[in-house]
Amino acid sequence: MLNVGVIVGERYEVVGCIGSGGMADVYKAKDHKLNRFVAMKVLKAEFSADTNFIRKFQREAQAAAGLAHPNVVNVFDVGEDQGINYIVMELVEGITLKDYISKKGKLTVKEATSIAIQVSMGLEAAHNRNIVHRDIKPQNIIISTDGKVKVTDFGIARVASSNTISTNAMGSVHYSSPEQVRGGYSDFKSDIYSLGITMYEMVTGRVPFDGDTTVAIAIKHLQDEMVPPSQYAGNLPHSLEEIILKCTQKSPDRRYSTLAELINDLKHSLIDPDGNFVNLTPLSNHAQTIMITPEEMKEIQESAYNQKPRYDEDDEDDEDDEEDEIYEKPSRRRRKKAKEEEEDDEDDEDDDDDDERGGINTKLEKAMTIGGLIIGGIIICILIYLVASAAGLVGGSGGKDKKPETQQEEDKDKNKEQIKVPDLSNKTPEEIKTELQELGLGSKKGGEEASETVEEGRITRQEPAAGQMVDKNTTILFYVSTGKAVEEVTIPSGLVGESLSSVESTLQELGLKTKVEKEKSSEVAVGKVISLNPGEGTKVAKDSEVTIVVSAGEGDTMVKVPNVRGYMKDAGVKIVEDQGLIVEVEEVWEENTGAGIGQIFETVPKANTRVEVGSSVVVRVLAQKQAEPEPEEEESQGTEEEPNTGNNNNGTSATTGVTATSGQWAFKNAKLQKPTNYQGGAVQIRLVQNDNGDESGGGKVILEGDYIDFDKPIGDIVGEDGVETGTLYLAEKQDDGTYKTIYKYQVNFEEVQ
Repeated sequence: MLNVGVIVGERYEVVGCIGSGGMADVYKAKDHKLNRFVAMKVLKAEFSADTNFIRKFQREAQAAAGLAHPNVVNVFDVGEDQGINYIVMELVEGITLKDYISKKGKLTVKEATSIAIQVSMGLEAAHNRNIVHRDIKPQNIIISTDGKVKVTDFGIARVASSNTISTNAMGSVHYSSPEQVRGGYSDFKSDIYSLGITMYEMVTGRVPFDGDTTVAIAIKHLQDEMVPPSQYAGNLPHSLEEIILKCTQKSPDRRYSTLAELINDLKHSLIDPDGNFVNLTPLSNHAQTIMITPEEMKEIQESAYNQKPRYDEDDEDDEDDEEDEIYEKPSRRRRKKAKEEEEDDEDDEDDDDDDERGGINTKLEKAMTIGGLIIGGIIICILIYLVASAAGLVGGSGGKDKKPETQQEEDKDKNKEQIKVPDLSNKTPEEIKTELQELGLGSKKGGEEASETVEEGRITRQEPAAGQMVDKNTTILFYVSTGKAVEEVTIPSGLVGESLSSVESTLQELGLKTKVEKEKSSEVAVGKVISLNPGEGTKVAKDSEVTIVVSAGEGDTMVKVPNVRGYMKDAGVKIVEDQGLIVEVEEVWEENTGAGIGQIFETVPKANTRVEVGSSVVVRVLAQKQAEPEPEEEESQGTEEEPNTGNNNNGTSATTGVTATSGQWAFKNAKLQKPTNYQGGAVQIRLVQNDNGDESGGGKVILEGDYIDFDKPIGDIVGEDGVETGTLYLAEKQDDGTYKTIYKYQVNFEEVQ
């Protein structure tokens, strides 16, 4: 086991252990290079020196690394660091399907079908790359917190040839196909069988074959018939039961050929639960029947109970689990006995007839002669019937009088039963209902789908297609447009672990709404994001709501809400977050706040209020007033009492009158933003550095009693030597002759060269 904090591969920091298997341990880790959390699968130390285990471990990475699909757990990296063999995978927050079934007992039909479709899509992506999973089971299927289903653990997967792969590797015996437990080949249809067993367990809450040993279960897969799932799930639709039974046929040829066919039938079952559209291949009609004597039946039954499975050690793959067993049916004795009896019969007949007949069996010859006579008689009867029918001698009363015209009319009537399907595209469901009824056809809505070309509420496509000939009373399936597809955005990675304000800002810029939920945590710092729902990397429609779960710490410390009034938003937010509080920013326009645009004018709760660490604090920032033009400035006339060192608001901007020289630290050619709450009066500008003042007073006065033009620079502002930052406070003269601070600017100073 790796300790928390260990760095693997110079970039993955172990955060905690997620789970452990027979071959490897799985850890949650922080990828410091890409700033995200990942799952890291590490081969156990006792297997690190075993080349077979290392080869199997690397094979898993190679099998899954080439897959990039939403329903497959993606592999990001694989490597070895000081004897530690590891695979880095996508971190999926959720539970396994096995745990989900255990909690619910049985899944609903819609849940089971949805999960089966998503698993099928993931397996289809693997099959398209000629990869057979070979260990599909609920333990290897993960359901994430946002409902996404993902297939994982390609530990015994193999890259297939054009058709099959020869191997005796077998996953969990409860879900293994007959060809796997027999030790034969396993191909894409083996995954379909295992998926069928998984679907059986989802809808019934139990596996179809169980026993005390793996060998007993394997024999049941080979010999026993499956109890229909409807016996354990009374409300199971007929179509879904047929799909499960087709997936779990013992002969691979009778299962679905591809997962695409399975996906189509699963989707169809949601539309037509009780339909008979599943095509189950019938058993061969010409299979010969072998009569078994009571003595033979008794011997077979005794063999079935007493026979033990045989293991072929020469073919056993030492890189597979102990469940990789080869079972051989106990039918050799019966076949040997039948062969001996057949040879005895042939010897007796040969003794009597070989000399006279040249070695030909007389019984066989007689049987062939009789068969030929019977077939000849049947052919003659058919010819007589056809001649009599043509002459009108048979076929019912009035046969002699039946005319060719009457026959033609009947043929026309038969042809009329076939109807040409009309084109329903761009029509409304109400319009086509009447049209189809007049033709003797039915209609049924198959669903809705987005379309870039078809108007909302009109039909996009139909099944069967327009122009096809169908029988009368056939139901036409149609799909209705929902209009153009909703614009989607992808929730970016790297948000988990960041501050709430940063994550909210990022999501809102993407056009998403946010909802904040707090959760106490001793592992994640206060104000940092624990998780998102939907999660990172998920595609969602614009204007969708994303729930942000943020850490509230352990909640056992009291702090004061800091006074950040007058601070610019980013600086104030950081001060509040540093106190262990969760910041929610509100940008609003309000009059008479005394703050400038982008400044904080209020907090809720108010400053100096004692609150618990992890509490939420609303920081209200003054935003630009919308939809109203700024009022025109009225010219103010200076009075005798007002000092006016620059101008009397006659259009010429007052300046500092200072030009910085070499070696001084200055804010060159300073130009200030005009506050929206500026009333056009005389101003005072003060520079505060090194905490020698605040908004109530102190610092160095740069200008006082002047009227300035905010569209023009006011000149150079010289600061203290070596001090790079400072705050300019802008105050406006009031009626009583005092100055009131209305805005502040954070400015930078540089050394003049």
